[in-house]
Amino acid sequence: MGKRWNFSLGYFALALLVLLLIQSQLPAKSVAEIPYSVFKQAIVAGTVKDVAIGASRVEGQIQSVYLAQQLPEFKAAVEKSASEWSSFSAMRVDDSELIKWLDDRKVSYRGVADSAFFKMLVSWVIPMLVMVFVWQWIFNRMGSGQGGGMMAIGKSKAKIYVDKDIKIAFKDVAGIDEAVAELQEIVDFLTAPDRYTKLGGRLPKGVLLVGPPGTGKTLLARAVAGEAKVPFFSLSGSEFVEMFVGVGAARVRDLFEQAQKNSPCIIFIDELDALGRARGMTMNSNEEREQTLNQLLTEMDGFDPNRGVVLMAATNRPEILDPALLRAGRFDRQVVVDRPDVAGREAILRIHARRVVLAEDVDLALLAARTPGFVGADLANIINEGALLAARADQTAVTMANFEEAIERVMGGLQKKSSLMTAAEKHRVAYHESGHALIAMLVDGADPVHKISIIPRGIAALGYTLQVPAEDRHIYSKAELLDRIAVLFGGRAAEEIAFGDSSTGAADDLQKATQLVRRLITEFGMSNVLGPIAFSTERAAFLGQWQEASRAYSESTAQSIDGEVMKMAADIYKSVSELLKTNQAILHELAALLEQRETVEGETARALLARHRSAIGRPLPPSTGFKAALPRY
Repeated sequence: MGKRWNFSLGYFALALLVLLLIQSQLPAKSVAEIPYSVFKQAIVAGTVKDVAIGASRVEGQIQSVYLAQQLPEFKAAVEKSASEWSSFSAMRVDDSELIKWLDDRKVSYRGVADSAFFKMLVSWVIPMLVMVFVWQWIFNRMGSGQGGGMMAIGKSKAKIYVDKDIKIAFKDVAGIDEAVAELQEIVDFLTAPDRYTKLGGRLPKGVLLVGPPGTGKTLLARAVAGEAKVPFFSLSGSEFVEMFVGVGAARVRDLFEQAQKNSPCIIFIDELDALGRARGMTMNSNEEREQTLNQLLTEMDGFDPNRGVVLMAATNRPEILDPALLRAGRFDRQVVVDRPDVAGREAILRIHARRVVLAEDVDLALLAARTPGFVGADLANIINEGALLAARADQTAVTMANFEEAIERVMGGLQKKSSLMTAAEKHRVAYHESGHALIAMLVDGADPVHKISIIPRGIAALGYTLQVPAEDRHIYSKAELLDRIAVLFGGRAAEEIAFGDSSTGAADDLQKATQLVRRLITEFGMSNVLGPIAFSTERAAFLGQWQEASRAYSESTAQSIDGEVMKMAADIYKSVSELLKTNQAILHELAALLEQRETVEGETARALLARHRSAIGRPLPPSTGFKAALPRY
């Protein structure tokens, strides 16, 4: 059977426009456009013949010599044609004596009718065809492309990846071994469903991947399809919602119909929170989104998972999803795709470094230890940034220094080499960062100092003190939190000791320290004055962003909390100032060294501290006892 050709009115309109354009560009017979007054004078002079009178124009033949004499602009054309007569055309005016003049001079004339068809074509047929063509193009764009036209607007936008298109497998996924183990059961079911159905078991209808951005949720879903070698329907939650009510629900129905026809298969909906936000959360309801969500809930109830259709979705906002989506029988299994630990980060780095030429000094295990809290996308960006830096320097391999610079770029931003500080600013920033670093080295609970720099980075950072934890941490003691607050206060206290006043450079440190003190009192219940009570009434979001909860306590309690926050912050700041005054010699030498070199490694700073302690006969002990100087809260 031959290929079917679909006739489209838009193609006809386009072809007609092209023909008219070609006709307009073809060389036509030369016709001189003359004023009506010249035409009347030519009649009197007897140089006109064969006049055709229309409703709006007068055309005929005029002697070439006379035309060249009256209108010099036509002289060149007349000489080129070398003809006795030339064609002319003039716009007709209301002249009742025209016929009498022609009769008196015995000039032959005739009447001609304007082309009604051409006028109709130009006036409304062609514009109508153009409008139809434009509207059809708009509806084709709004449709899914599966059949096109206006009726395709309700088609699903899901992209079907067959098994040969997916080259990703579980070997390409690292750092999330627990999630991979959970999803291995899905692969087993898709490849050997009888193993589960013969005992009467039922696989979960929906699997929800929950995790921060960049942890590899979409990659993991595609790896499941790659391992099972089944079709993979992939789309985003926002693609269901359109400007027309009912379109989203129609697309959900069409998606599940396609999935049933291609079973066994996997349906993957990315960013599910765009579609499945809990109903009634806001005053402004979205009827189209709610209808789409209702249709999704209905379809999840209606399809049989034993036929081999598995619905997977991903979100980083599970707390805002509608409870009906998360009940048993729908998305009844949630797989957390969390940030990788140090071993997971090393495995991820090895995967992304396979195509990069590495120098001998590159230690991926050390890079993994220096990137706590980084997700897979961040680690991939570090490998890529390191390779770009090496290529920019015309190196033959990517070195450890390239990766170190890439980590600092990701954490602090690009170096602002063109942003030059004044000598006074550089002097103050050196003391500020030295204060942070010195307090971090003097207390027990702070992370080790890796690098101190006064090279501006990012938007507003004139310097930074990079601290790298020795191990991944999930919980912190009260003493460790107090030490972290002390490190934040170290820069402001060092400025006051060195210059006798403070500057705006400590604004960000003060915000972070104040927030941490308030959380320590109101959220963690670590105040001995207020007791082990959590005054926050709202849980933090999944991603961990802390926002101050709505107040659910009395005004007197609020005053007590504010008073305790100010007292704890003031006591810690006072202890930090006293500790820096005790170690002023180290502070001055470290600041001078930092101002000279602009960057000081953590080993150099610790060696400087140890040398000063040895010089005064007081070796640096494992614990400096700084927390003993803090008030007992």
